[in-house]
Amino acid sequence: MTTFRGSCLCGEVAFEVEGPFDRFLNCHCSRCRKATGSSHSSEVIVQAAALRWLRGEASVARYDLPTARSFATAFCKICGSPMPHLTRSGREAIIHAGAFDEPLGATPDRHAQWSSRADWYVHGNGLPVED
Repeated sequence: MTTFRGSCLCGEVAFEVEGPFDRFLNCHCSRCRKATGSSHSSEVIVQAAALRWLRGEASVARYDLPTARSFATAFCKICGSPMPHLTRSGREAIIHAGAFDEPLGATPDRHAQWSSRADWYVHGNGLPVED
């Protein structure tokens, strides 16, 4: 097993996750686009017991969308960075891939809600690269 550490932008919150990951996906649903302000969320999903808070758990706020059966998001109360959260069932943890501090050695294994993707999303490597 491998341990992956992550944190928020301001450093108030830190966590670790025991790998391997159950799933690693890009979700293109409109809710994930709103929550991230991007074309999709990139999420690692693990069993709840694989997530451990190292510091700052009290600085994490959670929002459960009341009109949704299962949509939630969590973020650092200080800097607003997306943070891990448990599913409503409490069985799994969802972690935004961008919250990890080191390379994951993995890539997403699927696109979820592909038919809901933004009409401006470009899939693939056809765009120019800027450093």
